[in-house]
Amino acid sequence: MELKQVIIAYKAGDIESQKWAQRCAKELEVLDCKVLMGPSGYKDNPYPVFLSSASEKIDLAIVLGGDGTILAAARQLAPESIPILAVNVGGHLGFLTEPFELFRDTQQVWHRLQGDRYAMLQRMMLEARVCEGDRCSPQSSSDRFYCLNEMCIKPASIDRMPTAILELEVDGEVVDQYQGDGLLVATPTGSTCYTASANGPIIHPGMDAIAVTPICPLSLSSRPIVIPPGSIVDIWPLGDYELNTKLWTDSSLATSIWPGQWISVKMAHCMARFIVLRENYSFYQTLREKLQWAGTRIHFDNNHRVN
Repeated sequence: MELKQVIIAYKAGDIESQKWAQRCAKELEVLDCKVLMGPSGYKDNPYPVFLSSASEKIDLAIVLGGDGTILAAARQLAPESIPILAVNVGGHLGFLTEPFELFRDTQQVWHRLQGDRYAMLQRMMLEARVCEGDRCSPQSSSDRFYCLNEMCIKPASIDRMPTAILELEVDGEVVDQYQGDGLLVATPTGSTCYTASANGPIIHPGMDAIAVTPICPLSLSSRPIVIPPGSIVDIWPLGDYELNTKLWTDSSLATSIWPGQWISVKMAHCMARFIVLRENYSFYQTLREKLQWAGTRIHFDNNHRVN
């Protein structure tokens, strides 16, 4: 990998993250690398400025923070095919990040990157748009919205907790109507986040699939469903007379949904590309460590397994 122009984004308001970002910038500049650096957070989105001010191809994005910081980076950088080195600095869970211990020796990291001594993990993304008009020939009325975890269609109100009534179509066929807190349309990566909290399925990130999960449905028979990655998922808000229904991407507000509009979700044309420094990456170990997947209550010896 060449390191001629690099993005460094750090968690906004986190002193430790900013300190390491500044250290990385100084070291990379010594290697004749142009660095674009800035904070990323709920009120800070540096990526449009990064992309518009880049003088040449961006070789790498170093993102220092937690999962929220990484999700924001993926939404902005996946369409540009920019690889992301995500490191848990100032974060909490760190489900999507490389361990900080492998990043502490930053000089060694630069040598590994320049020597192509790393792995690349690609993760499926979703894209959504707001549609209106004739359902047989819909017109897009919004930009494309991307997510790495999930698209969420649910209402929001300042003074109460409104219920959503949502109709789900898959490839033009009505699947069901859901009354509850909303619907989640998730990637395999997102299956271990909000979807898991809503009792949805856990899907290995090596697969391409879409999980649709109702949030607190007012029915004992409403169940999650896993569908092929080529499916088109259309979600129609019904009975929303107060304009509360909104589209959320990775828990960030994307847009409001007006009467006569619906949300169309499909697999994105781009993939999020993550650099892996760990020599032995295990999705199952991540589940055990990060989500405390305990499994059985009693463990028996397995004499057939040689440690």
